[in-house]
Amino acid sequence: VQLQASGGGLVRAGGSLRLSCAASGFTFEDFAVGWFRQAPGKERERVSCMSVSDGSTEYTTDSDRFTISNNNAKNTVYLQMNSLTPEDTAVYYCAAASGCWLAQDSFGSWGQGTLVTVSS
Repeated sequence: VQLQASGGGLVRAGGSLRLSCAASGFTFEDFAVGWFRQAPGKERERVSCMSVSDGSTEYTTDSDRFTISNNNAKNTVYLQMNSLTPEDTAVYYCAAASGCWLAQDSFGSWGQGTLVTVSS
C-alpha cells in the first residue's frame, strides 16, 4: 500500500499547480484522502480532505483557492491550487484514512511528499 504525491514545482506568485496523489496496492473508493502540507519551520497542517466513497470534501484552509477532486478510473486524487502565494511554499503530502478525521494520526500510507515553491 503506497501513495505517491507529485506535481509540485517552482511557480511564481499568482500561478497555479495541480498536485496528484496516486495509490498503488489499494483503491481509494473506500477511503478518505487528505492533503497536508508542512512549511519550513512549521507544523504539518491539513489542507483538504475528500471522502472518496461519497465525494464529500472538506477544506481546512483556502477553500476559495484550492479544490480537491478525484478520478476513480486513475485511482488518483488531485489538489488544484490557484492564486498561489509564497506562504503556500511547503512540502505537500497525501495520506489515506477511513474518514476525514481531524487527527492526523488517523491517516496512514503517507507518501514521500512533493515540494511546492512559490516565488514572489
